[in-house]
Amino acid sequence: MINKKIITWLNITLICLAVVIGVGILSLSVGSANISFNKIIPVFLNGEGSMEYSILFDVRWPRILMAFCIGGALSLAGVILQGMFRNPLVEPYTLGISGGAALGVCLNIVFKIHKVMGVLSMPIFGFLGAVLVIMLIYSLNIKKGILKIQELLLTGVMLSFICSSLIMLIMSVVQTEDLHGIVFWIMGSLEQSNWFFIKLAVFISLGS
Repeated sequence: MINKKIITWLNITLICLAVVIGVGILSLSVGSANISFNKIIPVFLNGEGSMEYSILFDVRWPRILMAFCIGGALSLAGVILQGMFRNPLVEPYTLGISGGAALGVCLNIVFKIHKVMGVLSMPIFGFLGAVLVIMLIYSLNIKKGILKIQELLLTGVMLSFICSSLIMLIMSVVQTEDLHGIVFWIMGSLEQSNWFFIKLAVFISLGS
């Protein structure tokens, strides 16, 4: 029975891995600049300095790797939270962590902080927003040194809705340019992907 479960798990993992690799390869050739599959390997090997090489190596390849890193980090966060709460339904969205991070980024965009401090301030504000939500949830539910899991989850859901409402309020009053940036960040924009962010995401994920 155990061997059968392991084989089934391995088969599912290999299928998912094949799909991910296939989508990644497809993403290299899809875009405003049409680069056929036959050109991808020659461009990577011998096309340095060409326009196709810049598109693949400086734009599409970093975005694909960043998408892999973010997906892995999100799955890792879900596993950690589910292990802590012993509940398969718990995720960053449930506890309001993602909502706090999104709210932090929204405030950064609205107050133009990223234009003063640089693009790196965006993930920093997202991290700070998530940390503040976690600290607020903890402080609201710790009583006499005892932390109740059920109350923690309910508070997290409540704060998640509050953060979502604040984000909707911000989106309803900001300028079109800021609204565009907020929507793309909430959707998971990879527009600002570069090698520094990729290394940072891998380092943080491995450190977890």
